[in-house]
Amino acid sequence: LYGGIYIYPADKKSPKGKLRMLYEGIPMALIIEQAGGIASTGYFNGKIGEVSKLTPDAIHCKCPIIMGGHRDVGVVYDCYKKAGVEVPDLKKDD
Repeated sequence: LYGGIYIYPADKKSPKGKLRMLYEGIPMALIIEQAGGIASTGYFNGKIGEVSKLTPDAIHCKCPIIMGGHRDVGVVYDCYKKAGVEVPDLKKDD
């Protein structure tokens, strides 16, 4: 199997994303990270961050998500770099 990437970023219509942070975003992020992948917010609140480090401010608050393997998320991060966005190093536990 190849793998893949799941992207549901923030956009103009949904600037905070569409996934509910407490019972969609963070649980999926923890599973992906335990499997060795990356769960990023993409460009959200002025920076690129990790979904698992978000702090909910309401029960139904939302978050954007970009998750998948290092190679696939790296392709998205490369696009951010080309657009001039500061991108964190991809952590890879060997």
